Amino acid sequence: MPRAVKAQDSPAVPRRRRVSRGAPLPLLVPALIGVAFLVLPLVALLVRAPWRSMPDLLTSTEVWQALRLSLVCATAATAVSLVVGVPLAWLLARVEFPGRRLVRALVTLPLVLPPVVGGVALLMALGRNGVVGRLLDDWFGLTLPFTTAGVVVAEAFVAMPFLVISVEGTLRAADPRYEEAAATLGASRFTAFRRVTLPLVAPGIAAGAVLAWARALGEFGATITFAGNFPGRTQTMPLAVYLALQNDPEAAIALSLVLLAVSVAVLAGLRDRWMTAP
Repeated sequence: MPRAVKAQDSPAVPRRRRVSRGAPLPLLVPALIGVAFLVLPLVALLVRAPWRSMPDLLTSTEVWQALRLSLVCATAATAVSLVVGVPLAWLLARVEFPGRRLVRALVTLPLVLPPVVGGVALLMALGRNGVVGRLLDDWFGLTLPFTTAGVVVAEAFVAMPFLVISVEGTLRAADPRYEEAAATLGASRFTAFRRVTLPLVAPGIAAGAVLAWARALGEFGATITFAGNFPGRTQTMPLAVYLALQNDPEAAIALSLVLLAVSVAVLAGLRDRWMTAP
């Protein structure tokens, strides 16, 4: 009978070295400083909040006007972004045409454009003496600047790129063979988009809509430049915070906490899509 193979007779198997999970000090210290830099202002906002007078501050007429206007305008801007942005994202993801890269760059430009510059650009385009605004005023008597509709336009201008990027990325990840199979069964391209593509990319559209809504809700620079700061008509929550900070700091903190709560709610709603580690 063959003798039993002893442990010492077997070839030596190299032991797997355990990878250390500890962070080296030169990386740990800057990382902790970065966390403190980002978190400390939020903690200070919570510490300095006037919790006792918070109900009175948040139930004032001015606050409710600004909050209602912010919610209505952000929702309307998101609706505009959905109607225009989803077809635009599909065009960028599915159709090859000359200058597509340039169009994509122009669409995403508001992401990096200073909001005040965006407001000035809107004035030059849609103002009463603007390139298109002059025609709107002469032909239809329609004036957008310094109106509630102007708030919606300004918010849609800065929020739509978030929706387009999210939906385009989802479309590129989706398998186009489903649309091709629908076409072979006799469906038109629009029918395939409506019955196949839209249900397939619905999560990406929902995520993009939430991001666009949150961005529209927090818009300040383009809104104050293009629509002004008129209470009850164009004064949204960020504008109310800016005005209250000059006259009533406690009210400014209370309004800031409302926007902070909305931001946290948005992140919580998107945690499975954007905040889950691979």
